[in-house]
Amino acid sequence: MSLDAVLAFCALCLLLEVTPGPNTFLVLRHSLHGARTGVVTALGSALGALVWAGAVAVGLAALLERSAQAYQAVKVAGGLYLVFLGVRTFWAHRRRGGGSAPGAAAAAASLRGAFGAGLVSCVLNPKVGLFFLAVVPQFVPAGSGVGATLLLGAVEAGVALVYLSVLSQVGARAVDWIRRPRVTRALDRVSAAVLTAFGVGTVVSAR
Repeated sequence: MSLDAVLAFCALCLLLEVTPGPNTFLVLRHSLHGARTGVVTALGSALGALVWAGAVAVGLAALLERSAQAYQAVKVAGGLYLVFLGVRTFWAHRRRGGGSAPGAAAAAASLRGAFGAGLVSCVLNPKVGLFFLAVVPQFVPAGSGVGATLLLGAVEAGVALVYLSVLSQVGARAVDWIRRPRVTRALDRVSAAVLTAFGVGTVVSAR
């Protein structure tokens, strides 16, 4: 695999990442509670990309391409998970009484929860699987084994981790302004609504 091919693949991975989606929004949301939480979310998303690479390498992800039912099932599951995250965010806001910014970061999301949200959101996003199915084979040299696919999966995961980590730093930099009580209350409501809208839209489009 030539260096030019790897660089071209990196460019395509970056294009995939900069396209707004659930993972981008999740990283930004968790970054409100600190850059570290955002980076952990990004790490979970990057691991999710590796899971998809492994699925493609062993042929499991091809089921999405051949079976509309399988694609819809994954899409619905992903949509329902986003709805769950949105509802959970809403109830967390209600439990705080809509008050000031969460003084304890764990009140909004623990590091484990942030990692899990990034991982599950990516694993239940069939568009990531289709990206690997459609794009990766074009960069895998003829006769290469599973290792080449996993290597490209690692490249995609690395690009995702770097981009989303930078995004989390940007989000965390805005904390001083965001943590104003009025702004925090508004963002809690908006984040709950957006996550739910992502989920409902995904479920509806699957039909």
